[in-house]
Formats: sequence, C-alpha cells, structure tokens
Amino acid sequence: MNKKKIAVILSGSGVFDGAEIFEATLTLLHLDRHNADIVCFAPDIDQHHVINHRTGEEMVETRNVLTEASRINRGAVSPLQDADPNEFDAVVVPGGFGVAKNLSDFAFKGGECDVYEPFAELIRSFHAQKKPVGMICIAPVLIPKILGKGISCTIGRDAAASGEIDSMGGIHISCNVDGIVVDHEHKIITTPAYMEAKRISEAEKGVAALVEKVISMC
Repeated sequence: MNKKKIAVILSGSGVFDGAEIFEATLTLLHLDRHNADIVCFAPDIDQHHVINHRTGEEMVETRNVLTEASRINRGAVSPLQDADPNEFDAVVVPGGFGVAKNLSDFAFKGGECDVYEPFAELIRSFHAQKKPVGMICIAPVLIPKILGKGISCTIGRDAAASGEIDSMGGIHISCNVDGIVVDHEHKIITTPAYMEAKRISEAEKGVAALVEKVISMC
C-alpha cells in the first residue's frame, strides 16, 4: 500500500472551546497505525472565547487557535493557510466546540451559521478533487453549509443537531457510536464520536472505522 498523506484540521485544544482532545488523539493514533504521513493545521486566529474546562466558566483572556492546537501534536501544527489539497490524499476534521465556535459560529446561530471561509474553501478543494473528507462528532453539521445539499452524514442521534443538518439540505442518517456513515458519491465519511460516546473506548471504535475508510478511499 502506498503511504497516504493526510491533513488533520484542528480547531484549538479542549472540548468546550477547541478541538476535542480525545477525538484528535484517536485520529492521529489510527492514522499513524495506517502508516500515514500526517500534517496538522489550524487557523491562526483568536478563539471565540476561552473556557475554564474545570469549572465550565468563561475566562477573561484571549487565546490563539493555532497556538492552542499545537499542544495536541507536540508543537507540529502549521497555519491553515499553508494547507494545499494538491499535496494530500485526504483530510480529517476532529470535533469539539472549536468547530462550532472557531471554524464556524454554528454554536450560536445553528443552521444560519457562517463558516470560516479559509476552512470552507479548503474542504471544497478536497471535495472538488474527489479526495476523501472525514468529519467527526459535531463537524458534520458544516457539510451542507460548505458543500451544498444532498450529502449523507451523521452526528449520531441528537435530534437538534440532526434537525439542523436536514434544515440546511443535508441528509442526516442516525448512527451508533461505533459506526460510520459513508457518502460514496461525495467521498464524505462521518462518525458520531463524543456526540454519542460516554467513554474514550466507545469513541475509539467509530474513529478507527472512519480512519480505515478514509485510507481505503484514497
């Protein structure tokens, strides 16, 4: 098997204001087990806000998404603007509220949200080149906003989020935590992870299946 080069897009560090760390780590672990060449990217912008993950309270400070994301991959994270789809076989986006607060404002506007344009353009470029796009947890809610109507995806069984996907023209398919939904025509692979998971071992199963499918569809 030829070694695949995979871009991983991070949205900060920490479930409540950045990338979900378990999902990001599981993604990196399973990509590494497939001997992929992994490059992490994050936007060089300020987070929407900073959450104290111990108390759940907002903190009066400013943090940079790229700087925070660098905590996850031992410092090896590049600015999103440097990501060139021509150099990669696929892209994977772990979840966490950073997707809904930093890569978009879905957390505040739901189906009326706007997506951070450099991120949207990157996903559109992978899609236009018919390269696999893997999206985890809450990230699939952005698919219809970025790529248009008629693409199948999942965030699990959450009624509110799945309803927003349908309202934006996506096709939501309910899915257990250990499963994936594959839109073969568009090469979009999604899994619920912590939209459904109660423990890391549950999230691991779906992420492992997603990564395996992404690699096989390259």
